[in-house]
Amino acid sequence: MEEIRELRGKCFCGAVEFRVTGEPAAMGYCHCASCRHWSAGPLNAFTLWKPDAVKITGGASQVGTFHKTDKSLRKWCKSCGGHLFTEHPGWGVTDVYAATIPDLPFKPGLHVNYQESVLRIRDGLPKMKDMPREMGGSGETLPE
Repeated sequence: MEEIRELRGKCFCGAVEFRVTGEPAAMGYCHCASCRHWSAGPLNAFTLWKPDAVKITGGASQVGTFHKTDKSLRKWCKSCGGHLFTEHPGWGVTDVYAATIPDLPFKPGLHVNYQESVLRIRDGLPKMKDMPREMGGSGETLPE
């Protein structure tokens, strides 16, 4: 029988702990203005998981939620302000920020919302203009 992988993560101060089980549905980089502003960086390294694969294991009372739109429920630690993950109910996935899972071998597969990029990256990965078709985007790619 194959063992299901379990990885642990936490916020910046460690007050909130969580685990992810199995394998992410996708990994990559998002260049949209919303992710850039939320992460305070030029892009966001994402890992997408089925919602039932993400479980808070400690400090649940310290988890705050902010949603600018109904598409994204952003979760953060009330103690340190550290970002945890974003629930995307319409897509049926939870984006757990790659940096919060230290032992995850991050293997990005694509860039999304590349038309909004402020940092061009030449890494040979597909550069989606917006989102894949199955997530409501155009499915178009852009050149590096």
